[in-house]
Amino acid sequence: KLEFLREIKNPERIKRLGVPISLGLEGYLFPQTYFFTRPVTADQIIETMIAEGEKTWTTEYSKRATELKMTKHEVLTLASIIEKESGVVSEQPTISSVFHNRLALGMKLQSDPTVIYGIKDYNGNITKEDLQTPTPFNTYTNFGLPPGPICSPGATSIKAALYPANSNFLFFVADGHGSHVFAATLAEHNENVAKYQLHRE
Repeated sequence: KLEFLREIKNPERIKRLGVPISLGLEGYLFPQTYFFTRPVTADQIIETMIAEGEKTWTTEYSKRATELKMTKHEVLTLASIIEKESGVVSEQPTISSVFHNRLALGMKLQSDPTVIYGIKDYNGNITKEDLQTPTPFNTYTNFGLPPGPICSPGATSIKAALYPANSNFLFFVADGHGSHVFAATLAEHNENVAKYQLHRE
């Protein structure tokens, strides 16, 4: 385990992937079920996970990212937020559309998981103070995407980041059953919050 943690901070490997050294390999180790035969080194495991991610990223994806005027790093960053925000795979393109719409309008993304990622000693509860505390990853205080991924996104999240649903939604709130309710206006969103969050039993 210590060898693995040391290897994922290997500056040569990070530099090879074109990622800022300070961000490490977050988002680049593709989440998948892997089978290894012992003996296996941390280096072999990490390189296999990176290679799987690169295999998933097709030429079509590169072309699509260019159409969206996004780098691969930005797509993976957005995909990681979608991954953390979504409990249902079928909702991922709609969640993606919310973030794409916000980015296009110059709105802050206001994603709780990004705030949590920036908290050094997160205790499981996100507070108003947390939302107002500036960190590089706080999308309540900063405009645009955070500097890098907040987890390693899976294939469906990456695809959703590249191919968002066509919607005018700017807000969503958890419905308490693993899904979300979407809204195009703040007034509608506030109604949804009151209905699904404030009056839950």
